[in-house]
Amino acid sequence: MTTTILYTVLCLVALGLLFAVVLYLVAQKFKVEEDPRIDTVESLLPGANCGGCGNAGCRAFAEKFVKADGEGDFFCPVGGNETMKKIAGALGKEAVEKVPMAAIVRCQGTADKCARTNRYDGYASCKVAAALYSGETGCRWGCIGLGDCLEVCQFGGIRIDPRSGVADINADMCTGCGSCAKVCPRGVIEMRPKGPKGRRVFVSCVNRDKGALTRKACTIGCIGCGKCEKVCPFGAVHVENNVAYIDFTKCKLCRKCVDECPTHAIVAANFPPKPQQVAQPNTEKQ
Repeated sequence: MTTTILYTVLCLVALGLLFAVVLYLVAQKFKVEEDPRIDTVESLLPGANCGGCGNAGCRAFAEKFVKADGEGDFFCPVGGNETMKKIAGALGKEAVEKVPMAAIVRCQGTADKCARTNRYDGYASCKVAAALYSGETGCRWGCIGLGDCLEVCQFGGIRIDPRSGVADINADMCTGCGSCAKVCPRGVIEMRPKGPKGRRVFVSCVNRDKGALTRKACTIGCIGCGKCEKVCPFGAVHVENNVAYIDFTKCKLCRKCVDECPTHAIVAANFPPKPQQVAQPNTEKQ
């Protein structure tokens, strides 16, 4: 009996050693050598895994960047230019600087400007609500305000204003990852350059209805009148599908369009107030 048990144990040990050797040989044959520089690049990234770079996380970004022949379009919006300089330096490459971006909400449909016409009592999701009905106001284009953008923002840069029900983005906290813009079912959130001193000019409306319908739904919506397009000296403003759009690559922040807009749909963010013009006294002798 004792001999039988001993033989059984020895057989099991022998089989275990045999399988271990086989597994080792298979692992050696099919193992994939990984470039150690991938770990270096990943360690320099912020680790947000937000997908703002267009890859499925920081590890995927590091792998593609190391294997790429040149710098290409690789850029980490969260880390910004400083992070890219460190990564390029570690790999002996040259970093290509890009303009810092931040998200904006192209909607001003607050309760005092865009009256509520019904109430949504379904699942609290902008995507679901947008698929089921036009919204709680007469504007079927504006911010739904159920917070899909807030849920995906990892940096606390978005809140839903409790008074207006419209998403509000803190430009100082926004890293430019673009997650909020991707998840917005209405396309209300757009990525634009932060601008010098955070100054930006944009049309805060995406309503494509004709002017009369837009004014009926929202007192501050763009009516597509074209006055901003005519007054822009740089050809940065264009009206298409009944709504104006400002091309940030051409805009020089002169704000002539802001003064010309009859509905105040164009926003000039972070500008100091314009100086008041003081009337000069008449010094001519009577």
